[in-house]
Amino acid sequence: MLTVERLLSEVGLQLAAGHGSAQAAVRAVHSTELLDPTPWLPGGELLLTTGIQLTSSARQREYVARLARHGIAGVGLGVGFEHDALPGPLLDAAREHELPLFDVPYDVPFIAITERAFTHLVSEQYDALRRSTEIQGRLERLVLEERGLGEVMRMVAEAIGGGACVLSGRGETIAASGSLSADELGALRAATAAGGAVPAPLEGRALVLPVVGRDGAPAQAWLAGVAGRPALGDFERLILQQGATVVALELMRVRVARDTERRLAGDVLAEALTGRLDPEELAARLRPFGLGDEVAVLAFATADPVAAEPLLDAALARADAHALVAVRGALLCAIVDAEWGEPVQLARQLLAELAASDAGDVRASASRPASAQSLRRSFHEARCALDAARFANGTAPDVATHRDLGSFHLLLSLQDDEALRSYCDSVLAGVVEGDPAYADELLRSLDAFLEHNGHWERAAAQVLCHRHTLRYRIRRVEELTGRSLGSPRDRIEFWLALRGRELAL
Repeated sequence: MLTVERLLSEVGLQLAAGHGSAQAAVRAVHSTELLDPTPWLPGGELLLTTGIQLTSSARQREYVARLARHGIAGVGLGVGFEHDALPGPLLDAAREHELPLFDVPYDVPFIAITERAFTHLVSEQYDALRRSTEIQGRLERLVLEERGLGEVMRMVAEAIGGGACVLSGRGETIAASGSLSADELGALRAATAAGGAVPAPLEGRALVLPVVGRDGAPAQAWLAGVAGRPALGDFERLILQQGATVVALELMRVRVARDTERRLAGDVLAEALTGRLDPEELAARLRPFGLGDEVAVLAFATADPVAAEPLLDAALARADAHALVAVRGALLCAIVDAEWGEPVQLARQLLAELAASDAGDVRASASRPASAQSLRRSFHEARCALDAARFANGTAPDVATHRDLGSFHLLLSLQDDEALRSYCDSVLAGVVEGDPAYADELLRSLDAFLEHNGHWERAAAQVLCHRHTLRYRIRRVEELTGRSLGSPRDRIEFWLALRGRELAL
């Protein structure tokens, strides 16, 4: 860093006043004869002047006081022009305000001082750029090596000699490293809420930068850094700006990896539920998710299973449970390794975390641990337990299990038998084959009618139609099947066939 003391020693000049401030950094050298150049200077400059306008003691004292208040690094007075030596009032004021002051002999041109200073400044800037380029390369390697945001923040914190963190769009800490106190972290969170404006306690020491989302979307995260010294320098600011780009790359990499993993998990679950995968292939598909020979299925019913998926991922990670998480229809499912322990206990723990988050009202179920080859049966056991618990009228446990299956036990015992499909066809084939264009609509209306125990208004609301439309659809089902919903026996067979059809699909 170029200081007033270092510059003077290199050009062979001596300080006359302000020795205590001679370690001030010099950001530029400027020649001026203005009495008040401060409107055009940001501070940190070394001023050179012949003092043509410093013709009175009052002007000299005011001049020094004005420059000291503005943060000018120092003043060099060229002697042999207006003044043969440093004027007494000017010297006394510089001592009073601790402003570095020196005289520049007539035979030392201002340009010699300016050139020497700018040689240093350019060299410093080049060195800062070189160092920042090296650090950026190391940061990018961390991303390529998938070392995570924690390692990225550690390197950024070391580079700026302080602390650094990544905050979410809501101000939550994603990763942090270095020396960050609780008060500093609170101030940085406040800065994210204020669009990056750093509050007064950290002004000059901290920088908060948005990590811009895709297509100009609001910041998906913020990178914040706090210097260990009184103020951030140009080098530290450059490191933080480069760090924001690297953080954006890491977040994008994590998002792409997570999206890919979710699609893969969904594909694996869909393939497993077809029952067509041989045991070796199924085991190979489950192995990358840390799943062994014995697994259990947890099912969660929530208003938005897609939005709840990352919440469940995070909760499983905190529980240190190997799992495959996927959305299947309206259900959020987790296939977990049985080595973790009791599936019901894990489901209860995850349910509590989901309920405490933004997932809203959540219901849960768990299958018994079973061979991975029986994954299809385990999935239907968890799903059917969840369905059966809906009809428990307030007596259902917090996590439904095989003990709550009721009539579903019969269907599950047949789910791998052609007899199940044959039974469903014998009851519902008239609808499917007799009116194929509207079969799904008719079956959905029948299901709602049975679920609401024949209550026309509630059933019609579920399928979003008028009750008269629902009456027509139910009559149409009766016509196509030759059965009557006024018969308890036919109602039971319709309900069993609808549930069995779900299992057989």
